[in-house]
Amino acid sequence: MVDYFKIEELLDTEHRLVRDAVRQFVQAEIKPHIDGLAQEHREFPGLMKKLGDIGALGPFIPQAYGGPGLDYMAYGLIMQELEAGDSAIRSAASVQSSLVMYPIYTFGSEAQKQRLLPALASGECIGAFGLTEPDHGSDPASMETRLHADGDGYRLTGAKMWITNAPICDIAVVWARDEQQKVRGVIVERGMEGFSTPETLHKWSLRASKTGELLFDRVFIPKENVLPEVNSMRGPLSCLNSARYGISWGAIGAAIDCYETALQYAQEREQFGKPIAAFQLQQKKLAEMLTEISKAQLLAWRLATLKNKDQASPQQISMAKRNNVHMALTVAREARQVLGAMGIVGDYPIMRHMMNLESVITYEGTHDIHLLITGQDITGFSAFN
Repeated sequence: MVDYFKIEELLDTEHRLVRDAVRQFVQAEIKPHIDGLAQEHREFPGLMKKLGDIGALGPFIPQAYGGPGLDYMAYGLIMQELEAGDSAIRSAASVQSSLVMYPIYTFGSEAQKQRLLPALASGECIGAFGLTEPDHGSDPASMETRLHADGDGYRLTGAKMWITNAPICDIAVVWARDEQQKVRGVIVERGMEGFSTPETLHKWSLRASKTGELLFDRVFIPKENVLPEVNSMRGPLSCLNSARYGISWGAIGAAIDCYETALQYAQEREQFGKPIAAFQLQQKKLAEMLTEISKAQLLAWRLATLKNKDQASPQQISMAKRNNVHMALTVAREARQVLGAMGIVGDYPIMRHMMNLESVITYEGTHDIHLLITGQDITGFSAFN
């Protein structure tokens, strides 16, 4: 694995063991099958249970609730290795961990934690996260999904879209406004009357995972399914911060896989009597790829150290997500050029990573929105209103 600035020396033994275990899993279980699954637009069979078996679901959740009890450096390394396999694999783990398990652990009742977190950590239960709506993506505060009191519970009405795992989820953590206009999180369960999850088809990106909608037609939500410890946008935004942190690491894995593929190809492919790696323009591409990957690795490592001390700001996380995903997409495009026409075929992973990253650069906050988050932080002026 690429480590030009010897970041290996900054990791402790546990971090290296966790990373290597996930890397071996990806090499043995994911990479031999992922191109075929992506070509056929099929999700990886039994993926969540496999991820649960290796401790990749909710790595930061304490052992008392079924999680591995790891730190955020380990979480980042796990995301990096999973996305070296495919963004769809990392997305499944990221949604389960940061967007479903994190809010239940942080804002849920003790009964909710005991009932749901162990099943989510093992992959026996699959979760989805409902925030984005058909008319509200980058402006989640304008959500139209509503929660109205009804007897000893609530009625949930509305729709969410672009939801990873929606067609196969057992539960969904959904955000809606109540009658006092407060943002509440509720746990919607498969089988509740009025709850449906149609699949989104014809995707050119993240083809090895299921994406869909969450539709709520006056779904009855018992009071025990409401997250009790949050009633504002702080809830969903804190979930997004956790997910964006994982993405900032995951994108590095995709970039490394593209870079390593391009380097090996350039060393083996001969034109004009010598390997194309001997030509200046190819060396320029490879050197620039490695430079940008190294910068992203150092940024992610520093962010993890801050996260472990609870000192990472949302703005710092936004900067890392924006920079590292953009870096990965640029590396994928340059790597594709190194391979020439071979770069577009499924024998190599580059075009698959490139298409996936076109989604990653948009979800959990678009490339431009993250730029404005940084701009507001450094100038003191909001460009959103």
